[in-house]
Amino acid sequence: MPTRGLVAAIIERARGRRVPVLVDPKIPHLAYYAGATLVTPNHHEAEMATHLRIRTDDDARRAGHAFVERAKCQGVLITRGEHGMSLVDPSGEAHYPAVAREVADVTGAGDTVIATLALGLAAGASLAEAAQLANQAAGIVVRRFGPATVAPEELLAEFA
Repeated sequence: MPTRGLVAAIIERARGRRVPVLVDPKIPHLAYYAGATLVTPNHHEAEMATHLRIRTDDDARRAGHAFVERAKCQGVLITRGEHGMSLVDPSGEAHYPAVAREVADVTGAGDTVIATLALGLAAGASLAEAAQLANQAAGIVVRRFGPATVAPEELLAEFA
């Protein structure tokens, strides 16, 4: 695990170059992520970090604001399994309902989310647009057994 000073230096350099910093968190190290663009906890991690239960979209919104304040990050995307994802960032709040009709395996879904967010942001999408792409991509991978990838054509087909 990198040291707090190393993470702070990476975030500072990235922000100086206008490079978004996305973090898949380890809750004991929450203070490390100050200044990050977006942190992507699952609902259990968000509950642990904020000491708030997340059962509804409104609970997720409250926990999202508390998470941003506690982590001192710019935004948070809470992944909530069959309840979708909840985004809180400087532009506002959004909830993305889960799109998977059948779930075979959630292995790698969080990795798919953060990778798709990064790809979307690198391509010029807003956080909200990147989150919508990530939600669709996660919906594809959970329909498969084991770790899976998403081809660009598959993702595009989800929006057709």
